[in-house]
Amino acid sequence: MHRSRSGKDNNIDNSLFKRPTVALLDERQWSYLQKRYHMTPRELEVARLICEGFNNEDIAKALKIKHGTVKTHLRNVYRRVRVKNKIAMLLKFVDAALKFSAKLKITPPIPIVDIRKPRKKTAAPTKTLKKEK
Repeated sequence: MHRSRSGKDNNIDNSLFKRPTVALLDERQWSYLQKRYHMTPRELEVARLICEGFNNEDIAKALKIKHGTVKTHLRNVYRRVRVKNKIAMLLKFVDAALKFSAKLKITPPIPIVDIRKPRKKTAAPTKTLKKEK
């Protein structure tokens, strides 16, 4: 059972809101991203925690810094990476890391679909209507 802020019980499955236990990027890829985007060690820590599913408040507690400081680090990362939100940051990191891994001929642990490659479309059969005379 989950209690809301009002103290009432909600029938929400807490497993839906658990942080994932998998990581898309390894240490070598994170090191590459830090160098590529010129991130400070603290900015890298914040970016990694964001990509692991932490929210700003949890990051502040984990790193023992203020919530506003987390926001500042995150804003700096967004500026360096040239994105506007956390999802775009994660996707850009994964894309850059995959390209880095491809250069080193390392197989990624999870196959990622490249959405820029158009699928081959099969033409649907068209029906022609015959006009009655």
